[in-house]
Amino acid sequence: MSPSSAVVGLVLAGGRSVRFGGEKAVAELDGKPLLAWAVDRLRSVCASVAVNARPGTETELLARALALPVLHDEAGDATGPLAGVKAGLIFAQAQGAHTLAVTPCDAPSLPDDLFVRLLAHARGGAAMAETSEGRQPLCALWPVSALPTVREALAGGAHPPTWKLLEQVGAVKVFFADAAAFANVNTRDELAALAARRARRD
Repeated sequence: MSPSSAVVGLVLAGGRSVRFGGEKAVAELDGKPLLAWAVDRLRSVCASVAVNARPGTETELLARALALPVLHDEAGDATGPLAGVKAGLIFAQAQGAHTLAVTPCDAPSLPDDLFVRLLAHARGGAAMAETSEGRQPLCALWPVSALPTVREALAGGAHPPTWKLLEQVGAVKVFFADAAAFANVNTRDELAALAARRARRD
């Protein structure tokens, strides 16, 4: 599938990464920042990719160095992924896109065909990945038409579960057999272990 201007990509990289002891997005795997792994996966289907990051962070600096638009959460929104999705939907709408493809910054082993399969099943609507371990709402497609629903959900400082909003807007669940591919890297030891496994495989 060729990159499409109808689909805008968003890397969610606004978390505080407390357990990691630093910003995960700038940590490297095989000499490449985790942020770049996520961006490259989105670029397989998206002509434009943006990064949701906190102001004044290393992640913001890296994104700008990579010539990527940086989106901040709107003032008053509770901290969490749904606030990042809202920022992404606003950006996608301004770009004239129909769909926002969302990925976390800290899951470098996600399937290469993740977004190709999600787009094939979504048919212009919402979709999210699912594994034997349950929903994967940070690996999802959001129609830009969902923006009013997301705005309403975040009103007054609320931040409901992201999966709940996806289900509310009719997200199709797309099953992926390799649950381990969706694992987040939460500590530096986990990142080192992943790098070691990749080296043995190669």
